[in-house]
Amino acid sequence: MIIGVGIDIVEVKRMERWLLNESLLERYFHSDEISLALSRKNSAALTLAARFAAKEAFGKALGTGLLDISLKDIVVLNNNNGKPYIMLSDTAQKAFETSGANRMHISMSHEKENAIAIIIIERA
Repeated sequence: MIIGVGIDIVEVKRMERWLLNESLLERYFHSDEISLALSRKNSAALTLAARFAAKEAFGKALGTGLLDISLKDIVVLNNNNGKPYIMLSDTAQKAFETSGANRMHISMSHEKENAIAIIIIERA
């Protein structure tokens, strides 16, 4: 059963500015996300924008927003085939469990100027 759906869009230029400020990156992204983005060189801002959109979409899917959730506790990675997935810890894991959800689906996309993500959380 679907518990919630969240969607968010982020302007890539915002992440281009954030790439110039290491403390902002470290405030909102897990070190694994930062490493992945930086390894993608010219598409680093696209990578970060999609992940930031996913974090925001997660809060919307919960129906609570990101109140009391650290964005670093939501880690958006890719499997060996490139499919994105989310690892939750601490505040994000607690919010997910409180919602009654036990499954999550994510899809992300980006173009030159914007990145978008959708999250579906459900109870199996």
